[in-house]
Amino acid sequence: MISSVVARRYARSLADVAFEEKAAERVIADLERFQEIFAAVPDVLEALASPAVARAAKGRLLDELLGRYPVSPLASNFLYVLLRNNRIRYFPAILGEFRKTIDARLGLVRARVTSAAPLGEPELKRMEAGLSRFTGARVQVEPRTDPGLLGGVMVEIGSTVYDGSIRTRLEEMKRRLAENHRESRSETRQD
Repeated sequence: MISSVVARRYARSLADVAFEEKAAERVIADLERFQEIFAAVPDVLEALASPAVARAAKGRLLDELLGRYPVSPLASNFLYVLLRNNRIRYFPAILGEFRKTIDARLGLVRARVTSAAPLGEPELKRMEAGLSRFTGARVQVEPRTDPGLLGGVMVEIGSTVYDGSIRTRLEEMKRRLAENHRESRSETRQD
């Protein structure tokens, strides 16, 4: 619970500054780069968050990371603020909240579109236009592939899933057939 409160507070503060400096997209890209680093080498984030590691050592580690993977001054300063305030362990949650805050301020809705095969640029543009009309908001499509879908698409907007995949249709058909079979067997027994 406390981590979500902390994440929202830091995300909103960063969003305020990022919008003021017209650097929101750059900051997102910079912080996503660090998210990839932390995901690839979880020990780095653990070391930065660990109370067992000396503050000076944490500072040197972050200095080294920023030297190797330079980011904008705003993103860099933000990472130092998180480190100094012992909030770096909340970095993934803060980044997630930051994305949501930026998207809301821009009137942007992200839609995950999963298809069996990669969609081409024209298909993605048509999908964005159609979803924008459907939602009444500007939609940015994040394409994914899942060969298990067989065909069709699955669209996730927030917590809502619109599933038009062939796999799901086949599973629904299978469920209905099994249900009908049980009902017909039940009726046969009653006669």
